[in-house]
Amino acid sequence: MMIEAVIWDFGGVLTTSPFEAFARYETERGLPADIIRRTNAANHLENAWAKFERAEVDIEAFDELFAAESLALGAAVRGRDVLPLLSGDLRPEMVEALKRVKAQFKTGCITNNLPANAIGSHSGRTLYVAEVMALFDHVIESAKIGLRKPDPRIYRMMVETLQVDPKNCVYLDDLGVNLKPAREMGMTTIKVVNAAQAINELEAATGLALR
Repeated sequence: MMIEAVIWDFGGVLTTSPFEAFARYETERGLPADIIRRTNAANHLENAWAKFERAEVDIEAFDELFAAESLALGAAVRGRDVLPLLSGDLRPEMVEALKRVKAQFKTGCITNNLPANAIGSHSGRTLYVAEVMALFDHVIESAKIGLRKPDPRIYRMMVETLQVDPKNCVYLDDLGVNLKPAREMGMTTIKVVNAAQAINELEAATGLALR
């Protein structure tokens, strides 16, 4: 296969997964296990999280909606309290792999993010460091365009902007639901479980030495 581009998710791929922070938060507060993830997953195309990632609601509405949705699953969790848990740590080995990929192929980033965490926003996470984002030829943020993964349109926007054939693209994400549309378009997909596994699969897909 001739590779033209490698397209990356951000959180949980270039950074550690927020799921670890969710679990810690729940344990510390005696909340039901996985209440945050279950709230995110329930009605995942139209829930509070989806609406906030598409910038359809503001932070106050998100806070209330998330609390109501989580309460229906067993315990009220304020949406505002979940936001600080999203800031994973950059994975230096993944950033190094991205740098090596960029030297050979086009690179893109498709990130489902929240208006409060948008790149360049006043309260944006410091993890969106300029030198990492500069490694991408194109970045698509859900909070800026009003679309979020797994909407197939967001993937089409990326390949059209990069001017590449999806069949010649590799796509990395930590969520299977977000990999499916990319796979259906013909992309080679990698589900990121951890950095070492992801880099192994990316090396196999691209033929590059990435560490």
